[in-house]
Amino acid sequence: MSYRSGPAMRLATVGAVLAAVVLGGTPAAVGAVPHTREAAPPPAEPPPPPDMSSLGGARLAQPGVQADLPPGTPPLPAVDAYSWLVADVTSGQILAAKNPHWKLAPASTLKTLFADTVLPKLDRDATHTVTVEELEGLGAGSSAVGVKENLTYRVEDLWNGVFLQSGNDAVRVLCHMNGGVEATVAEMNTRAKTLQGLDTQVVSPDGYDAPGQVSSAYDLALFSREGLKNPDFRTYAARQEAQFPGKDNTTFGISNTNTMLRTYPGMIGVKNGYTTNAKNTFVGAATRDGRTLMVSIMRVGTKGTIYDFTRQLLDWGFANARTAKPVGELVDPIGPDHDENGPDASPPPAPEPSPQPAMPVVENAGSSQGGGVDWGLWAGAGIPAVLLVSGTTVFLIRRRGWSRPTVYFDDDIVP
Repeated sequence: MSYRSGPAMRLATVGAVLAAVVLGGTPAAVGAVPHTREAAPPPAEPPPPPDMSSLGGARLAQPGVQADLPPGTPPLPAVDAYSWLVADVTSGQILAAKNPHWKLAPASTLKTLFADTVLPKLDRDATHTVTVEELEGLGAGSSAVGVKENLTYRVEDLWNGVFLQSGNDAVRVLCHMNGGVEATVAEMNTRAKTLQGLDTQVVSPDGYDAPGQVSSAYDLALFSREGLKNPDFRTYAARQEAQFPGKDNTTFGISNTNTMLRTYPGMIGVKNGYTTNAKNTFVGAATRDGRTLMVSIMRVGTKGTIYDFTRQLLDWGFANARTAKPVGELVDPIGPDHDENGPDASPPPAPEPSPQPAMPVVENAGSSQGGGVDWGLWAGAGIPAVLLVSGTTVFLIRRRGWSRPTVYFDDDIVP
């Protein structure tokens, strides 16, 4: 018997017994073929949309796909998303839509409203030295560009971090330059109301998942349309690469996580997003033959798929913009002089928190090379031992009433 087979067999036997104790079953014979993992269940059908606003047109409050196409018009592509719209940026006409006022978690697409609110107030050439306190409070798993305390940044650097890398750390620093996080959130809620984004309630300025924080495909289109009127917003949204300051007067390259800037002709932005609760969200605008169209789309399972859907909707829109009859419009901003419930009024109450989905299970595939760890030796005993410790921990938590807060993840790069 070889060295590997002896200790490994004994450890595997012990591991199997430990696993049986933890799981409450009978030890399986060593060397038995493990059960085949069952296929993951298909994704659940989306729930029916709740009552939706009719702002922009009565058809926008109706559930399901809304389009007014003359005979012979190519059908709309099948888009597996909770909510979306296709609109002409210049005229504001909505060519087609699906549940555009459905209030959903926005993820980092909410940074469009953050930019609408804060970008015009800060000189792009101004500099700021970051303190430790300004980086506190970032949520677990937040996407970040790599802002460091005690380093000095130009405002333009920080906006590159916001738009290209969706850096929540850059958002926090800009918030502090704007009077603080709470003040910025209040300003964003006011700004949303001015832009008639009445489906939106801001809790976290960077779009990080927070109970009660919602927006809609309609509102995100309003925010992005307004942002594109600002030359700086438009420049940042379209920028593919930039150099970001590092330590010791060095820089490092960053690239825009909106890959459609490199793959879709005429793409001019705007912003992609992902969080655990929101799934994938995206607002994208492109110009072709003098016409600029925008797609706003929310809650799609995978990042690659949301780009495919956006591409299909843009292609359809450019091909049929002259013949499709509008089903609604993106309304223009208002001011306190035009509406008694204008931006000086109290913001609408926060909606009830939506149910949070279960956290995704991430599986690590261990490497078979390097590290000096004999994975074959520990496969039989190490994993059951971990299960034993985990089972004991769960027992103690249940026994003693311990609990932990819900953790969300915000990362525009991985999904």
